Amino acid sequence: MIQIKQFVFNHYQTNCFLLFDEATRESAIVDPCALASYEDAQLDQYIERNSLKVKYILLTHAHVDHLAGLAHACDTYHLPVHLHKDSLPFLQQAPVYAPAMGFDLADLGSVECVLIHEGSKLMLGESEIECREVPGHLEGSMAFVLHQERHVITGDALFCGSIGRTDLPGGSFDKLILSIRERLLVLDDDYAVLPGHGDFSTIGDERNNPFLFEY
Repeated sequence: MIQIKQFVFNHYQTNCFLLFDEATRESAIVDPCALASYEDAQLDQYIERNSLKVKYILLTHAHVDHLAGLAHACDTYHLPVHLHKDSLPFLQQAPVYAPAMGFDLADLGSVECVLIHEGSKLMLGESEIECREVPGHLEGSMAFVLHQERHVITGDALFCGSIGRTDLPGGSFDKLILSIRERLLVLDDDYAVLPGHGDFSTIGDERNNPFLFEY
């Protein structure tokens, strides 16, 4: 079984999730978004104290508030980042627009990338992480489904009682609504929704999400 540890990092209060298999101690960092060195240390110390072996670094999408700690994570654990191909341009642009959002981001040109897509499967111990494409908030957005644990990590596609904004470059309201309906709401009601910001929810509760109710 996969256990999940939540961290909340940077001034956008972004959720970083550390997934780890209880038996093998294999782990995955989802959205390494630590901005300050003490935030990096919180994540690193938890991994060390619990004897975890980081196997994957995953991005739900390539907005700077979700990847502020990416270079540190890749350097520390000598791993590439797994992301959708449509995220690559946004990853490359992130250091350019980062200062406008209050981030001092180093160049990410040396970060190695592994591409994932709809239906990609990643094994963590004996458990499987299914990758689903959920564009709309940003091209290249992914959700990560843990069927055995009945959890879905939704990034900024779906929040508790809300949805991701679509007014930034790469956003599309129509695409986002379609993504949520065809990729997320097809899951059973009891699946826990772990969003990129804010409180957790369930798929059942989000069927009454006011942003989706009329569509």
